[in-house]
Amino acid sequence: MIKNGHHTSSESGAEPGSTVGACSPEKRKRVVRVWCDGCYDMVHYGHSNQLRQAKAMGDYLVVGVHTDDDITLTVDGKDTYDEVKRMGRYRECKRTQGVSTTDLVGRMLLMTKAHHSNIDNSDYQQHTDNFGKGPKGHSPWTGVSQFLQTSQKIIQFASGKEPQPGDTIIYVAGAFDLFHIGHVDFLETVYKQAERPYVIVGLHFDQEVNRYKGKNYPIMNVHERTLSVLACRYVSEVVIGAPYAVGKDLLDHFKVDLVCHGKTEVFPDKDGADPYAEPKRRGIFRTLDSGNGLTTDDIVQRIIENRLQFEARNQKKEAKEMAVFEAMKRREEGGKSEDCAQAAAL
Repeated sequence: MIKNGHHTSSESGAEPGSTVGACSPEKRKRVVRVWCDGCYDMVHYGHSNQLRQAKAMGDYLVVGVHTDDDITLTVDGKDTYDEVKRMGRYRECKRTQGVSTTDLVGRMLLMTKAHHSNIDNSDYQQHTDNFGKGPKGHSPWTGVSQFLQTSQKIIQFASGKEPQPGDTIIYVAGAFDLFHIGHVDFLETVYKQAERPYVIVGLHFDQEVNRYKGKNYPIMNVHERTLSVLACRYVSEVVIGAPYAVGKDLLDHFKVDLVCHGKTEVFPDKDGADPYAEPKRRGIFRTLDSGNGLTTDDIVQRIIENRLQFEARNQKKEAKEMAVFEAMKRREEGGKSEDCAQAAAL
């Protein structure tokens, strides 16, 4: 088991049986341990939302990562959570609509510039059908649906904390597309630049990202990227649609003390100017090396190079889900027939 080393006892991260404060064992609050599991392939804001909900159900969250993407039912429709359900210890998190690993991989393989904003397009639908559809049709659990941003979703992910006197306000900007461990390591490095950091992330609009990255970037639209970044523990605030050039107005408005950028290339602004010219002039610009060279490009290339493998994996998963779905329908119909027979006997 790998522990999240960022928890403290004040954050309910104590192990059961440990001494919290000076209270007696009788008065000590029982720590509620929560377990959730899954594949968590290409972790996205849907996964983050599940973990957020699970953590809210108790004090100490343990996450199990599967070795593959098996679903939580056997081929005969038996629920693998059956035992904990019978014990009354099962809770379910609400699914985040509009995102799945299957969908994100499909976007990477589609290679268009409208994959995340034109989901009703027939070409996109045909592509996702070819990518994820099994031999017996679509599973009700795997598929693509339109992501709709709401204020409530943002509130759920946001910390809601304002900068306090004595905080060091640090600003970083970028696409943060397909939010991954490279981004997390960079933001952790940013967070460690001060004793009391308040990290603000500026997210560029989709058109701006496509201007400097080209191809089919960004894979995720700005609303999706917002939730992904907000889910990171090192981030205090997100500027949605931040200007590409980090200028005087932005620095003064947020009272920025430090501006950071990673080791990745800095693309010039539309007029060819350095987007970090102003923070450099003020002497508050800092280039950081997180020690993690993983980029969004690396992930996309990995998917493209293994396209056939991913297609086969998703179709196998879809076929298994369909078999389970049909087995569950048969069990349900069998139960209804039995009820009818009992009613007729009466």
